[in-house]
Amino acid sequence: MNYVQGLMQATVFALAVASAGYSTSTLAADRDDDDVAWFGINAKPYGVSYSEWSARWWQHMVSTPSGDNSLIDAGGNKCSTGQSGPVWLLAGNLGGVSQRNCDVPAGTALYFPIYNFIGANTPNVCFQDANDLSVADLRAQGKGFVDAVTSLNVELDDKPIPRLFDRRYRSTAFSLTVPSDNVFNAGCEGLPRGIYSPAIDEGYYVMLKPLTVGKHVLRIRSDASGFGVDVTYNLTIVPVVLR
Repeated sequence: MNYVQGLMQATVFALAVASAGYSTSTLAADRDDDDVAWFGINAKPYGVSYSEWSARWWQHMVSTPSGDNSLIDAGGNKCSTGQSGPVWLLAGNLGGVSQRNCDVPAGTALYFPIYNFIGANTPNVCFQDANDLSVADLRAQGKGFVDAVTSLNVELDDKPIPRLFDRRYRSTAFSLTVPSDNVFNAGCEGLPRGIYSPAIDEGYYVMLKPLTVGKHVLRIRSDASGFGVDVTYNLTIVPVVLR
């Protein structure tokens, strides 16, 4: 099985990071990004590498039923579904142009792909024959899809994030827990409920540091061999009221 960003550019889902062992000392970005709103290319936000964030992100996204899945949410109504902890994950779309509104608690970082690929071992379904695919097989598939990227653009409040082509990451290998009502069903002749392993991700990712309270605009665009994605988030960062 394989999907690129345009078919599955994922998405805002919460990842519980209580077990990640993060501390305030890990919040510093790379030296070249100290004074900007995003974590550096080689940073480990909240003590977790980008490779691990991507794996956790896909696990949570795939396990979320279609009815609650922010990937296929037209206007942003699902952006908070399942979210918790210091990081929210923002969805792309299935191609074309999307406008979404999203309220985010103050103090929350935002992680999202610009363009990405997922591959998983799914014998006899999702266009795969009965033979198992190894991690090496899946990575070889992913490389070709991600090599096809011709443009990447991310703007936060009209300020472009630089060096996006330096933000290409490979996930650690992981497993997927897939419900019956899953987001792969639309293009994968029906992916049965189950656990699939191994799975891998490769793509371009950014994590924003927590934004200031108020309004912000995030625009995410990518193109690969003529397939384009253009997603705008109208973000409202809201104060957290402790009771």
